[in-house]
This record gives sequence, structure tokens and C-alpha cells, in this order.
Amino acid sequence: MSLSIAGSILEISEVQQIKETFKKREFVLEHTENPQYPEFIKFELIQDKCALLDAFKVGDKVNVQFNLKGRKWTDRDGKVVYFNSLQAWRLQAEGGAEPEKSAGAAPLEGLSEPEWASNDSEGDLPF
Repeated sequence: MSLSIAGSILEISEVQQIKETFKKREFVLEHTENPQYPEFIKFELIQDKCALLDAFKVGDKVNVQFNLKGRKWTDRDGKVVYFNSLQAWRLQAEGGAEPEKSAGAAPLEGLSEPEWASNDSEGDLPF
């Protein structure tokens, strides 16, 4: 499911190398549809999309296009856990201009599941 939202970048994290073949980077967006009650929304970028944040800094106003992802995961004791993530795949400066450093705008559809997302893991959550 592809969605979009606008706001100001509040925090930008460093790239995290989760496994040898998988990396992610997180950022927090302050969404102020109602300025009295701002929302603080954490997004993640994965693989080559991590570089999208290189063109931005804290305080920049951006439009974020993202996919809502939901996972079902079973731990080694058989307990089922559900978790959600917001995977950003395009960042544009407010006003529609896309920075030159952008790593592309293709959605994440068609990518294979990362190794950590399989149920064969050793029972630890993958994040």
C-alpha cells in the first residue's frame, strides 16, 4: 500500500548494517496537520534507499512517499508477533523538487524478502 505525507525532518539516524546483505536507516518526520497536536512518525529506508536522506538535513520540509508493511513472525517458542513498518521510497523537498542526490524513485515492489524476515531465524526479532 503506497501512501504519502508531508512534514519536517526532526531526526536522521545513521545507516545500520543489520546483516551482511541488509541495511536500513531511520528518520522521524514531524507532521503538523493540526499544529496543536503534532505527530512524530518514524520511517525507515532500506538497502540503496538509505542514501535518499543524504540530500536532506534536520528541519527540511519534505514530502515522503512510503509503503505500509505488516509482518507476522513466530518466535522459537511458537508465539506469533505482528509488527508494522513505514518504508519510505521517495523523499522530495517541499514544493516538489527532488534533490539531485536522490537514489531513484522506484517503489520497493518486486524486491525479495530480506533474510531477517524469514521465520527460520533463531527466535530474536529482526530489529
